[in-house]
Amino acid sequence: MSEERFGEFVLVRRHGYVAELVLDRPKAMNAVSTEMARSLAGACSALAGDRDARVVVLTSSHERAFCVGADLKERNSFTDADLVRQRPVARAAYTGVLELPMPTIAAVHGFALGGGFELALSCDLIVADGTAVVGLPEVSVGVIPGGGGTQLLPRRVGAARAAELVFSARRVEAAEAAELGLVDRVVDAGRDREEALALAERIAANSPVGLRAAKRALRLGHGLDLRAGLEVEDAAWRSVAFSGDRAEGVAAFNEKRKPQWPGE
Repeated sequence: MSEERFGEFVLVRRHGYVAELVLDRPKAMNAVSTEMARSLAGACSALAGDRDARVVVLTSSHERAFCVGADLKERNSFTDADLVRQRPVARAAYTGVLELPMPTIAAVHGFALGGGFELALSCDLIVADGTAVVGLPEVSVGVIPGGGGTQLLPRRVGAARAAELVFSARRVEAAEAAELGLVDRVVDAGRDREEALALAERIAANSPVGLRAAKRALRLGHGLDLRAGLEVEDAAWRSVAFSGDRAEGVAAFNEKRKPQWPGE
């Protein structure tokens, strides 16, 4: 296992074809400061161009929190001009996770609030343990979810349910979060990272070309009418149909062996 640090607060660990993107600001419960946002965007940029990273798992180094959202202590010192300057830096962090081209899984325990929950929502799948508490409380401090929450949450749970959660600013514990569809799987306390990495390993056994194309079709097709969505799917199919991975996959199936994906 190799490690690479991006700034002081973000770490990337390699587990074969699985990259673990670690939020590593434990003294502040991973509150997203300007520096941390910049580092997260940089790490995502590096991962996006890495052909050996087939799946990314977003984890936390803090025992009791995934991420508590924006660093409000830092924000308290900001002038209006400071806030304007910081906005594109913050947006780059959230869109960096959202636009990763490979499948992504968030491993959530403890608090995942505001921007912390938005980072999880930016992933394709969310594995939470029994201690998880999620929510978008931004309206309680005079702002709105600004890391994608107002767009990602309704896509996950529907417009009315998202409105109730955003307007009430309430926190939701693990069992209800799973019932409402805010997370995809709830596991025993302390096992979110382990279970997410295991799921990532299973996903990473599949074709990297196929995985990226499938994610592209899922993301681009969402919200389109069926006819347009099928055109998106067809374009994604054409991008893999003549790939080395497709040829290897068919050959391995017929030869009853494990595929050795060329990744192209």
